[in-house]
Amino acid sequence: MAKRNNEHISIQDALKEFVETNKLEKGLNKVNVADAWAKLMGNGVNNYTTTVNLERDTLYIQLNSSVLREELSYGKQKIIDMLNEELGKNLIKKLVLR
Repeated sequence: MAKRNNEHISIQDALKEFVETNKLEKGLNKVNVADAWAKLMGNGVNNYTTTVNLERDTLYIQLNSSVLREELSYGKQKIIDMLNEELGKNLIKKLVLR
């Protein structure tokens, strides 16, 4: 059982400590990236998106439309910048559209 602190700390600090001690950062990043993709790309792109997968610093997007894949490939760096800004940290360095 974990040691109990008698200090008063904020809920934000307690959750941050919980995430760090249980090594949940990678999983939360994957969920946050998928949410950011859905929010930024809108319904038009989300209808053709089958999977969003973050591995290390590379984001893999599976699309079932070759035309959309080609269109998005022209603006890869802009998409990466938008997603990193939405996430609040420089998490994605490479985007792979499949």
